[in-house]
Amino acid sequence: MALVSPASFPDATAIEDLTQLLSSWGLRVKIGKHVLDQRGYMAGRDADRLTDLNAAFADPEIRAVITTRGGAGAYRILDGLDFDAIRADPKPLVGFSDITYLHLAIWRQCRVPGIHGCLVGPNASATVRHLLTSTEPSTHHRNPQLLSVAAEVPGHTRGYLLGGWLTASAGMVGAGLPDLTGAILLIEAERTIGLGQIDRQLTQLIRSRALDGFRGIALGRFPGFEDYTDRGWNLIDVLRDRLTPLGVPILGGLEIGHGPDPHAVPLGTMAELNTDSGTLMLRPPAQ
Repeated sequence: MALVSPASFPDATAIEDLTQLLSSWGLRVKIGKHVLDQRGYMAGRDADRLTDLNAAFADPEIRAVITTRGGAGAYRILDGLDFDAIRADPKPLVGFSDITYLHLAIWRQCRVPGIHGCLVGPNASATVRHLLTSTEPSTHHRNPQLLSVAAEVPGHTRGYLLGGWLTASAGMVGAGLPDLTGAILLIEAERTIGLGQIDRQLTQLIRSRALDGFRGIALGRFPGFEDYTDRGWNLIDVLRDRLTPLGVPILGGLEIGHGPDPHAVPLGTMAELNTDSGTLMLRPPAQ
């Protein structure tokens, strides 16, 4: 396993914890040279973060690339990714939040699946471990207590699961968003400002016609919006207003994305979404 920091920097304790966890699974760990570098809010210079990431993809001993955290900065290095190396020796990239930019770019250029998740928390670690070490499908069940359940649209569909953090998906419109035809779009987000944040990003995806031909939506977590209203509207009003007219099945209540101990899911593998059973079933990232 390679540990790299393509976005923001972790602290030294986090690296120790990740190394100990992966070692306890019987895995060997290589740590990127610049993993603890600091430059503003990023883990060092763009060129150094990129060097660590490309070195991990090119190393034949590395079988998965694990990002130490999200934060900010991954979007700055997309054009320098060594896509030839990624195609020549496919291996999953593990991470979410700002790492979604990397997932989208790699899928668009290489069709190599990744893992939307992290290794902080028992469910997070267990689901990442399953995706890295098993060829069995994984099934994620709706949590009826989560806010996004109220935005569901009944139905059943199949397609590649793509997307992740909404800010990255919207931000890649016009700058390398993959073709979503036949896909199930994963959407999760945390509140940083207000409802306009979600409205603008969903509208960007719709107006760009990026969602033409897609098949369904899987809604994860939206922490910070639970008790938030703006002039009579809440998150569910925005999701229903923007997404229901698209006419595709929508499954809500998935424990995916921002918030404590998220469940990891593969991106770029075939998924089956069923609102009757409240499940999202996914093939593993490697066979």
